[in-house]
Amino acid sequence: MRKLLIYTGAIAILFVIAALAVTAIFFSPLLTHYIEGDAFRAAMEDETAKGLHFPRSRYSPIRRTSALTAQSASFKASNGVKAMKSLDAQGITARFNPWGVFVRQWRFNYVRVQSGDVAIQIYEANPEAVTPKPWFAIFLPNRVYVQRIESEQANVTWQLRGEKAGFFGTRLLITPHGRDFEYVATGGRVKMALLPDLDLRRVHLLITKTLVTIYDVDLASNPGSDESIHAQANAGIGKDKSVDFKANFNAVPIRTWLPAEWKGRLNGNAFGDLHWAGKDPKLESSSGEGSLRIRNGQIEDVPLLEKLAELAQKKSFKHLELNDCSLTFGWRYPKIDIKDIIIEEKGKFRIEGEISIERRRLGGTIRLGLTRAYLDWLPNPEEVFNRHQDGYLWTNVHLSGTIDEPGQDLSPRIIELFKESPGAYLHLFFRQFEGWLKKAFGGH
Repeated sequence: MRKLLIYTGAIAILFVIAALAVTAIFFSPLLTHYIEGDAFRAAMEDETAKGLHFPRSRYSPIRRTSALTAQSASFKASNGVKAMKSLDAQGITARFNPWGVFVRQWRFNYVRVQSGDVAIQIYEANPEAVTPKPWFAIFLPNRVYVQRIESEQANVTWQLRGEKAGFFGTRLLITPHGRDFEYVATGGRVKMALLPDLDLRRVHLLITKTLVTIYDVDLASNPGSDESIHAQANAGIGKDKSVDFKANFNAVPIRTWLPAEWKGRLNGNAFGDLHWAGKDPKLESSSGEGSLRIRNGQIEDVPLLEKLAELAQKKSFKHLELNDCSLTFGWRYPKIDIKDIIIEEKGKFRIEGEISIERRRLGGTIRLGLTRAYLDWLPNPEEVFNRHQDGYLWTNVHLSGTIDEPGQDLSPRIIELFKESPGAYLHLFFRQFEGWLKKAFGGH
């Protein structure tokens, strides 16, 4: 017991001496001169480049602001071989942890950045070259370890379909995950090809040598809205290149997702989910499924509806308020199936059915129901709309042709009705002519 107490006391004395020595060193003016000199900056550039997997890096002059903190105006690195492709940081403040030297690390409790740009990439894991070191290197720190990197305003970007995509103006937190890094971004905007610009509420992702993991993404079109878009994904980047992506969305305004020519014609809020998976990211290897439901749907200023309103003499056809609008879909390349279609404005029409698209060719059957009031313009409408149910007269419409030149069998049947009733055709013609005259001469 006496020997154990002596050994314990000796170890405690050594730690006290070490602590005093470290304290003396860190408050020494000579250390300040060394830290602010070119030799230390060059050493930190080499070690930081190695720690972040860059071939080289560059700091602006380093200025010591306290015993354990230092600042630099900028840091730049490019041609990264792992998750970070490039890094450009401005206004850097770092807090050094002196106890890291005992585990051979240049250890920093935090690095704070006023603003910066981080380009990330998918990478193939390759063995890194080992540089010979002098014999005394075994006594020196051999890696840089940063407990956390924070930036109040950062851009995290990557290449997608040949364009720059990413999170812009976001608050970024980077933390180590073994030899790789996790990224958490909050606030800012998301810009990606094929998508409208979105507000970023939060994203958390990890890129390793074998896997990209998106733990969660929370997006919205407007920061103050009740809408939400949530997603999770895994993508293999080693031998396994499989992809698995899941998303759900609630109260998303469809107008922001439409092409410019349709933004003033369709409106409503979208709810639904999506699941996409494949053995690799290629479309040919993927399959998926999902559902879509539209609330408060509105359709207006559509040429087909304008024509129907003119033919039926029903102005209410120009503007549709959808009480029900939903469908499910699935695809297994090269075929897309759209099923369980329901579109209805009560008292006017209802559409049910399914559509298939395979290599741009159309197929499927739509069941179209209209109330009798909206079929008065047809002679003997029961010959085509020959089934009565739920207040509608129904007919089946078979689809054919291609996406570019769609075909259907309803128009020929309606034309036959007018051939069998020339009087009705003349009545329709004069009604059309009357409408044209009113437009031409400003009548009402």
